[in-house]
Amino acid sequence: MIPSGVIEYELPDGWQAFAGRTDAANDYVSIKLAKPRDRWFHVRGMPGGHVVLRVPEDREPDRATLERAAALAAYHSKARTGGVTSVSTTEGRHVSKPRGVKPGTVEIRKESVLKVRPATEAEVTAMRRGPA
Repeated sequence: MIPSGVIEYELPDGWQAFAGRTDAANDYVSIKLAKPRDRWFHVRGMPGGHVVLRVPEDREPDRATLERAAALAAYHSKARTGGVTSVSTTEGRHVSKPRGVKPGTVEIRKESVLKVRPATEAEVTAMRRGPA
């Protein structure tokens, strides 16, 4: 059962992504839901939701899929109405939560950065599955 505040998305080609809308939902998405091979996304330098792209053992996401997930992260941030935005990404295995930090705070290693435009309202609505 996925807790409230977590939104599920169905991306083209059968890819699945999850976004957190609250600090607690971000913790769940980043720490409990993300598996080692999954890809984690968050807009750089400002508040926003954590997005996890589910990566099955037998698949590797292409650049377009990574950029779609990054665009979701930009949409779920303060950069939603801006132009091209920098989004950090790494594998789930490189995301951790230090002891004693507030909910929604994580530490990442082996980061790469994608520059994308935030997803539009229409794109987000088309990919969304289920309630928030």
